Amino acid sequence: MVSESVVAISEIAVMFVAGDRTRPIPEQAPLAFAALEGKLTTLRGRRFYGVVVDGQYRACVAIRPEDYDDALPHPTWVIPGGKFARRKLAHWEQHRHLIGQTILQMRERADFDASRYCIEYYRSQRELLLMAPVL
Repeated sequence: MVSESVVAISEIAVMFVAGDRTRPIPEQAPLAFAALEGKLTTLRGRRFYGVVVDGQYRACVAIRPEDYDDALPHPTWVIPGGKFARRKLAHWEQHRHLIGQTILQMRERADFDASRYCIEYYRSQRELLLMAPVL
C-alpha cells in the first residue's frame, strides 16, 4: 500500500530551465536539469523541483537570498503553494519509470485541483516527494 499524506506548502520562488516540449517529459527532465545545474556554482544545500507546465518540463531550483548577489543565471518563476497530496518515492533514480505513473494516479483523486501544478521535490538522491494539488 502506498503511503499518502496531505500537506500545505508555501509558494516557492525558483530559477528554472524549460525543456523542449517537442520531446516526451521523461526526455525533457534530465536535459533541463543538466542545463539548470550547469550554471550553478554549487548544488550543495539547494532544493530542486520539477513541474510540468502546458506539456513542458521545468527543472527548478529554489532561490536563496545570496543568489541575488550576482545576476541570476536563469529565468525566475513562482511555484504556487497550497494543499497537496504527497507520496514518497524512495530510490527514485532506480525507479524513474514510476514518477509519471504515480503523478497520473494522484491526479485521479476526487479532490484534485486542476488549476495548480503537480510538483516533484527532489529531497535527496534517495528520496523524491511527488505532490498533487488538492482542494
